[in-house]
Amino acid sequence: MAISKVGGGRLTREQIEAMFVRRQEALDNLDAAALSADYAEDCVVESPAAGTLQGAWAVDNQRRAWFEAFPDLKYRSQRLVIDADTVVQIFILEGTDIGGFMGLPPSGKTFRVPAVYAYELDGAKIVREQRVYDFTGMLVQIGTLKAKPA
Repeated sequence: MAISKVGGGRLTREQIEAMFVRRQEALDNLDAAALSADYAEDCVVESPAAGTLQGAWAVDNQRRAWFEAFPDLKYRSQRLVIDADTVVQIFILEGTDIGGFMGLPPSGKTFRVPAVYAYELDGAKIVREQRVYDFTGMLVQIGTLKAKPA
């Protein structure tokens, strides 16, 4: 069943599933280079933490900053939904602020937030990605942002 195209070739559902199994392995190993290879040079990524990232190099730089700040970062995938050239991944993001985040000294505190990433593919390349997660909740959990008691 062909569902995504690039040039004259097509990816099957199974090929897309295999791509995301490989991506999960790269996430588990914090392998920024392997993850970055999946993005089109002119990709666009919308992120609560970074705003709009344009270009594979910008996505790579942002990812490496996260891996430095949270060297134990985990993406615990819960569900993968594939519809034509759109893929939605639902997971839990968790980690510890060991390396310092947003230019602040490390707090040593952990965070755990639900996340949803929606990808648009052109063949084997990600051309658009929208990340949705509780960035404010994450900042409160690691102590970067103080929550006012109710």
